[in-house]
Amino acid sequence: MNRILFFLVISLVFLFIDWYVYQAIRTVSRSLSDEAQRIIALAYWGFSALSVGVFLFMQLSPPDYFDRHTRTFLYAGVMIPYFSKVIAVLFIFIDDIARFFRWVVSLFYRPDVREAADDVTRPTMPQTDVISRSDFLMKTALVAGAVPLVSLTWGILSGAHDYRIRRVKLALKNLPSGFEGMRIAQLSDIHSGSFFNKTAVKGGVEMLLSEKPDMVFFTGDLVNNTANEVEDYLPIFRQVKAPLGVYSTLGNHDYGDYVAWPSQQAKQQNLNNLKEAHRLMGWNLLLDENRIFTQNGDKIALIGIENWGAGDRWPKYGNLAKAYAGTEEYPVKLLLSHDPSHWDAQVRTQFSDIDAMFAGHTHGMQFGVEIGDFKWSPSQYVYKQWAGLYRQGEQQLYVNRGFGYLGYPGRVGILPEITIIELVKA
Repeated sequence: MNRILFFLVISLVFLFIDWYVYQAIRTVSRSLSDEAQRIIALAYWGFSALSVGVFLFMQLSPPDYFDRHTRTFLYAGVMIPYFSKVIAVLFIFIDDIARFFRWVVSLFYRPDVREAADDVTRPTMPQTDVISRSDFLMKTALVAGAVPLVSLTWGILSGAHDYRIRRVKLALKNLPSGFEGMRIAQLSDIHSGSFFNKTAVKGGVEMLLSEKPDMVFFTGDLVNNTANEVEDYLPIFRQVKAPLGVYSTLGNHDYGDYVAWPSQQAKQQNLNNLKEAHRLMGWNLLLDENRIFTQNGDKIALIGIENWGAGDRWPKYGNLAKAYAGTEEYPVKLLLSHDPSHWDAQVRTQFSDIDAMFAGHTHGMQFGVEIGDFKWSPSQYVYKQWAGLYRQGEQQLYVNRGFGYLGYPGRVGILPEITIIELVKA
């Protein structure tokens, strides 16, 4: 009963937002015919009632009533319009505040009758069609609300699978000549459970293969929650191959920590199934271990650890000391670690001879702006390193923006990434 009451209250909040925004719509459309105003009102309130009804039905229906893709898109269809309306409400509220202060002033000050009489005799300036401040704010509110509505919708239709190749030259001081010019492709955060366009995903894999990398890294989060999410995509990701192999590690979503499992054994079996998926795809999953590569007599080390995130929010499954053991003598050490917060928290402070770390995890929050060298995303207020290449002293970190998406089924500004890294001597 309490749960039903809670969602009813949320629905009333939605309807209040609808009523607030409708004031702007009514103001802007008042110059239209009565028939046009009635059509606008019916369309607006009909869609609002449908949205609230869908929201309530989704909350009160059994969890397995909808498949995960249907549920995701229904949520997006409800939440994107209401997020946009909240933006509009902020502007409308400015007008209401101004009205409130004018009302307060009117309680204490009224124009003198003689002043009003004098005004009649004063010459007046010619009248022009000037939009009132209130009308301006109402129109601005609707435009401001339309911007996120259009951009977030476009982010689903276009941005979700608008894969981009990002090329990075990674300059390493001690790089042996045998590895000069070696090309590494990095993927991260596939989140196969979110995909809704298998053809587009296949196209992204073909883009990677067309680059003909010598080696491929995958830095975690193959699924959202359960291993079976990747089953339909095994034939596609099995195509990801390279002469020196494909090397992968686990991300925080791969452990099934966000699912209410019936038993610990069921959770462990899910993790075993996920590890088996890596094997079936021909990917070498590094679980706190390392690999040594030899080219023309030169050697470098690749280290891969299980998920390790700074703070209390993210799990610390990885053991870097264990993975690092045996690599001490090699001139270059590359690390695969899903969470970029690991770099400052442990890698730089305790393993200063690890030359470069490759991570993902942030997705750039799937929203932001990147123009030339300028980049901004809400992600930067959560993660110090959230997208691209970072350097501190002789150590470097590359954070991949992710191949897939989670929650919001799209991307705006921060597009899905395939990284091509070329090793060069500094």
